[in-house]
Amino acid sequence: MIQRTILATLASLTFMGLQTQAWAQFLGTADSFAVLGGQTVTNTGSTVLSGNLGVWPGTSITGFPPGLVTNGTIYMGTSEAMNAQADLTTAYTLLALEPFDQDLTGQNLGGMTLLPGVYHFSSSAFLTGTLKLDTQGDPDARFVFQMGSTLITDGGSQVQVIGSEDVCNIFWQVGSSATLGVDSLFAGHILALTDIGLLTGANIVDGSALARNGQVTLQNNHISTCVTPEPATVLGLSAGLAAVAARRRRKSLGF
Repeated sequence: MIQRTILATLASLTFMGLQTQAWAQFLGTADSFAVLGGQTVTNTGSTVLSGNLGVWPGTSITGFPPGLVTNGTIYMGTSEAMNAQADLTTAYTLLALEPFDQDLTGQNLGGMTLLPGVYHFSSSAFLTGTLKLDTQGDPDARFVFQMGSTLITDGGSQVQVIGSEDVCNIFWQVGSSATLGVDSLFAGHILALTDIGLLTGANIVDGSALARNGQVTLQNNHISTCVTPEPATVLGLSAGLAAVAARRRRKSLGF
């Protein structure tokens, strides 16, 4: 109990420091990855990723091609992927410790309109229908969702951002695994402890699928990050991803 209190206090101090910076850099080098797996990344069909694709400590990425990586590079078991996993772990831990504004345990996110803030689920979170995130016109608006276990969205569900065209500070900290339903439209960065699965036609706008310890499974999906990585023509070549994070630019999915 004492240890957790100390960690929470340190986290609060960290958040105060981060609030003086752009939240765009919160994920560190992981911010340029559209998909990052711990053990494997597996794709079926014509998935398109805008951003880097990586895996570490595993070394298996399959299904590219036919999957396509644009505006990014594939990193399989490289130092770039290792560094991204380290930054992912740091971000995941800070998000899990952050004090929440509202406890939504037991409620379905579908039909809600939420303002910027931190929202908590002690176990699983479900989305059926449409969740609206109202930025109130602030492009730097920040939304955090903490889940003790799973995140599950139904087929055809949507996360809609209103008030600003591009918002890159939406974080979903998932205590186990996340599953996005068929033809669902999602927004934000999923940081999952184990696995992430996108069913057929599920898309992520201005976000990413980042799995710490498990696998990411893709099926005809589109994922568009908020960061444009430096061009790289050689597999495993890093062109200063820390600088890239500082030079992030927002863009729409456009599919």
